[in-house]
Amino acid sequence: MSTARRQAVFYALAALAVAAAAPAQAADRRAAAFQDVLQCRTVTEAAARLSCYDAAAGRMDEAESRGDIVVIDRAQASAAHRQAFGLQLPSLAFVTRALKPEEVDSIDGVVSAAHQDVNGRWTMSLADGASWRQISGQVNRDPQRGSKVKIRKGTLGSFLMNIDGQPAIKVHRDQ
Repeated sequence: MSTARRQAVFYALAALAVAAAAPAQAADRRAAAFQDVLQCRTVTEAAARLSCYDAAAGRMDEAESRGDIVVIDRAQASAAHRQAFGLQLPSLAFVTRALKPEEVDSIDGVVSAAHQDVNGRWTMSLADGASWRQISGQVNRDPQRGSKVKIRKGTLGSFLMNIDGQPAIKVHRDQ
């Protein structure tokens, strides 16, 4: 993924997080345009219910077109979470609430490039464009192009990476 595309994804996710945090869109409430559609279920007369759905769907479409609401499916939520995993962003809980805990707490990847710094610590670029830097721990076998990694959340905001099944090292996402 190009740097420009990663930046665009970052800014889009940040904008979504800011919009989700707005007072009118509290995290524990549904968007008004969506709630209007759901309210139509309570209309008992068929023609009136259809009219209600038509009007509410129109308002929802307009709200989505204006950017007042954002509609994403599970695959889009998973892709957004994967691209942002390990970055320090405002809460993305509104994006990931449909995902299973194992989808939110860890990712799998493939090393596309790896190099050591003067202190012997590794920096690994993954095939998805993410760059992870070793903070602590011991690497027994050097990572190389094609190495499989699993990265999971640790304690207190840390991240742990297993490279080709080796014991975990502590890592930080650089980009």
